[in-house]
Amino acid sequence: MPGSSVISTYATLRAAGRSRRWIEASIASGGLQRVRRGVYAQPGACSERVTAAAHGGALACVSAARHLGLWVLDDGSAVHVWLRGDGHRRHDDACACVAHWDAASVDDPFLLPSVPRVLRQILGCLGVEAFFVSLESALRQGRLSKADLAWLVRATNRAARAAIRYARRDADSGLESLLRWRLRSLGLPIRSQVRIAAVGTVDFLIGERLIVEVDGKPNHATEPMRHKDLVRDANAAASDYATLRFDYALVIHSWELVERAIRAQVAAGRHLR
Repeated sequence: MPGSSVISTYATLRAAGRSRRWIEASIASGGLQRVRRGVYAQPGACSERVTAAAHGGALACVSAARHLGLWVLDDGSAVHVWLRGDGHRRHDDACACVAHWDAASVDDPFLLPSVPRVLRQILGCLGVEAFFVSLESALRQGRLSKADLAWLVRATNRAARAAIRYARRDADSGLESLLRWRLRSLGLPIRSQVRIAAVGTVDFLIGERLIVEVDGKPNHATEPMRHKDLVRDANAAASDYATLRFDYALVIHSWELVERAIRAQVAAGRHLR
C-alpha cells in the first residue's frame, strides 16, 4: 500500500497510481480492508485506529496516548477520535466515542496527533491530573523536546503550566506520578526514587523513615515478585523503616483510604528518626 499511513482514502490510492480494479482486487484478496466508503486499511492495522477512521478521523487524547505507549488515567472504554477543525462525524449520536475538534494543519486525516497535542487534548478532556500522569510518562520515554514543552506552556492554562513545572523525568509508572501529584498539597517532605541500603530503590520516602511503594498492574502479582516485596519490607523494618504498600486498585479506586493511611503514619511520627 503506497505511503506510510496504515489507512488511506480512495483519492490517495488513485493519486499514487492504483487503479479502481487494483483496489477492488486488493479488497477481494484481503490486501486491503474496507473501513467505510472510500477509506481502506492495511491488513493488521491497529483495530483502534481502524475504528477511529470509521468514525471519520484519527485516534486522539487518551486513545492516542495509549496507542503510543504512554501511561493514561483512563479505563479505555471509549475511543477518542480527532476530527480536527474540518472533520466530519461518521457516526450517530448514540455512538460512545469521544470527538475532538481542535484544529491543526495535517495533510493526512488519519495521522495521529503529535505527543504535545495529545497531552493538550487530555488536559481539555480529562483535566490536569490525567494530563500530569501522561506528561511524566512522555518525559520518561523522551517523547518531548524543549520545543514541545515550550509549545505546551504557550498552548495550555495555568494549572497545566504548574503541572509542567512540577513534572519529572524519572517516574517509573503512572501510579507513582499520580501518587506524587495527589500528595503535593499535603506539604509532606517527600522524595521519590530513593536508594536505601539493604532495601534498594524505593518509590517514595516521606521524611526520613516512611517508605511508600506503589505496585502496578503487571508487576508484583506473581509469587516470586510477592516474595521479593516481602523481603524488601522485612529488610526495611529491620533497619527501622515503616513501609506502606499500595496496589493499582487502591490508588485508583480507593484514594481516600490511601491518603488516610499516609496521614495516620505521619501523625504518629513514623516518618521521623
